[in-house]
Amino acid sequence: MIESMTGFGRGEASENGLSAVVEMRSLNSRFCEVQLRLPRSLSHYEAEFREWVRRELNRGKITVSVEVRRDELPQVPLVIDEQAARSVYAILERLRSVCGIADPVRLEHVLQFREVFTPTEENEALEQQWELVRRAAQEAMEALRAMRRREGQVLLEDLRTRLQSILAHLEQIEARSRERIYEYRDKLRQRVRELLAEEHIDPNRLELEIVLLADKMDITEECVRLRSHCRFFSEALEDTEPAGRRLNFLLQEMNREANTIGAKAMDAAISQQVVAIKEELERIREQVQNIE
Repeated sequence: MIESMTGFGRGEASENGLSAVVEMRSLNSRFCEVQLRLPRSLSHYEAEFREWVRRELNRGKITVSVEVRRDELPQVPLVIDEQAARSVYAILERLRSVCGIADPVRLEHVLQFREVFTPTEENEALEQQWELVRRAAQEAMEALRAMRRREGQVLLEDLRTRLQSILAHLEQIEARSRERIYEYRDKLRQRVRELLAEEHIDPNRLELEIVLLADKMDITEECVRLRSHCRFFSEALEDTEPAGRRLNFLLQEMNREANTIGAKAMDAAISQQVVAIKEELERIREQVQNIE
């Protein structure tokens, strides 16, 4: 099933007063381009995040925005070491007694010793944030892919319709081509007889020249190849793998065959059908630019 390269997805996850919001947008691009905005605290996860996005999406310009929020005031990443605080206080009391200092030991004295505080495990907090971001990102990715699939289904129906139109024009070209060869052969015979009425002419040589000229005007092979490309194009639309690049290649080949048919045919009716085919191919090309 084909997917569009245009889509939007949003995901959110929360736990213990912490929440993560991830938004993803994707637009057309020949390659997979990822623009990522992460909180500074999670910047060392950037390479891992980009690689994950590239595994999920093959083509498109993808913009990812990540926001981490707290439902409460952020906590200072410190805890009191009660045993150390008691020890510092006892030391200060003993020092005051030894030195005969009358003033009591106050809190600001104890705070001069950094040993009374122990930093919390920052890694644990970052791991919690990253886990929430991953959950939110997965939800956003699923929503983005769902939207791309829905748009892809619309593109698929349009492309099928245009392929049928091309095949219908091709049938008219083939029918007209068969008629045209006989018409041109008869006209050529008549014209040669008129020009050489009084001269001797080898009928076998004349027939050979007509056959050779008719062969140059024959577009059977081009019609067969164009029909074959249409079949391959239709099969690619049903493929489970991303088919955007393959469809682009087939379109180039289909255009080449249409141009050759128009050049060889030398017939107004066929040229008209070729123009109609090329119009459909151009519309298909515009649509294929948005297929992954």
